[in-house]
Amino acid sequence: MARIWEAYNKLLSSQPLLTKALTSCVGFTAGDALAQNFVEKVEKYDYARTARLGSFGLLVHGTTGHYFYGFLDSKLPGTAAKTVATKVIIDQVFWNPCFGIMFFSYLGLAEGKSISDIATKIQQDLKTAVMGSWAVWVPAHTVNFAFIPPAQRLLYINTIQIFYNIFLSFLGNKKVEAVEEKKE
Repeated sequence: MARIWEAYNKLLSSQPLLTKALTSCVGFTAGDALAQNFVEKVEKYDYARTARLGSFGLLVHGTTGHYFYGFLDSKLPGTAAKTVATKVIIDQVFWNPCFGIMFFSYLGLAEGKSISDIATKIQQDLKTAVMGSWAVWVPAHTVNFAFIPPAQRLLYINTIQIFYNIFLSFLGNKKVEAVEEKKE
């Protein structure tokens, strides 16, 4: 295990963006596999769905997380209580809704959905995703920003993200309810 950790840290040092993208790919892939097999208990496993979620981790979550958390650490260095609280607030009030919009948009586009369908999905499920996030990520990021070294932050996030992805996978793949038009 020590060798794996050493190899991971070496790769993280030499190729941080790639390492974080691959780590996020694993986290989102594992989260969807757990969701399909143990939460939804689907009869027929949807490999395309897992590929969509894994590719989201690879192309979006890992890369944007690398830059966002790097930016946050550069502007708010340190682990003082006020700094940690400020980072958590910025993450949850600003980044979290942006992340949710990216998540639902990416999945919708990857599934070939229309912009209108994606907008409806965001309208129906973004609030649930953001509020569900608060229960997990406020305490998780308090630990993250207070105790986890900056280079390890995305690995820590992805470890927790595997279990949070069960929720996201379920929510992201939940059918959109038909919106009835108001008659005037």
